[in-house]
Amino acid sequence: MDRLNAAAIVVPGVEVRVVESCSSTNDLLLKQIPENTVLIAAEEQTAGRGRRGRRWHSAPGAGITFSLGRRIHRPARELAALSLVAGVAATRALRALGAHQAALKWPNDLVVDGAKLGGILVETRSSHAVIGIGLNCRRDATVEAKVGRRLAYLNNSASRNEVIQRIGLALLEAIDQFEKHGLDALRGEWEAMHAYAGQKLRVRLAGGRTLSGIAAGLGADGSLQLHTRQGMRAITSGRVVSARTA
Repeated sequence: MDRLNAAAIVVPGVEVRVVESCSSTNDLLLKQIPENTVLIAAEEQTAGRGRRGRRWHSAPGAGITFSLGRRIHRPARELAALSLVAGVAATRALRALGAHQAALKWPNDLVVDGAKLGGILVETRSSHAVIGIGLNCRRDATVEAKVGRRLAYLNNSASRNEVIQRIGLALLEAIDQFEKHGLDALRGEWEAMHAYAGQKLRVRLAGGRTLSGIAAGLGADGSLQLHTRQGMRAITSGRVVSARTA
């Protein structure tokens, strides 16, 4: 097993730390809220979280869990789009590392052929954002049993340190684009990376109701655009529960 090593994760302008174990790397950065840009990676998370409080399961050494914290110079109302920005950055890096099938599932998942490769959790405090990323690197039957669904894995020759470094660099580049031009700078690229573009989706809304329609890209605010029988709908909060060719 390759060990995480802060000295091997070189991201200019970023303080990199590695911890053996923590509740979650997002929690560490949210408690500290440093003025500088900080990246924390952990060998093990004991209480890793996904979106809407779901548990993020990972075995020590079998995956990648890290968070990047920095101030974002955009209006607070736009920060909800950061999970989409981070998705583009992570997919850029993973494809460059050989994971050519890596794609995006709205709003915050990384997938390969419909199986979950990783997830993104963005949390904000005023203008400070913490972007947490979890990736499956090596198959672990215990984790698969807990999750209860098919997972995807990186399974490439790059070390975990290199993967974190490359995603960290890509994150800084994508955030710079977002700060200068907003989501419009990355919206087209996100749509090109969407795993289910043009497919019929069933989305479970925040209140529990489901809605079906054809995926039609992103709105200017990062909402998922669905072409339904009643017309175009903008989904700002929800979860895609199924997809099939239209």
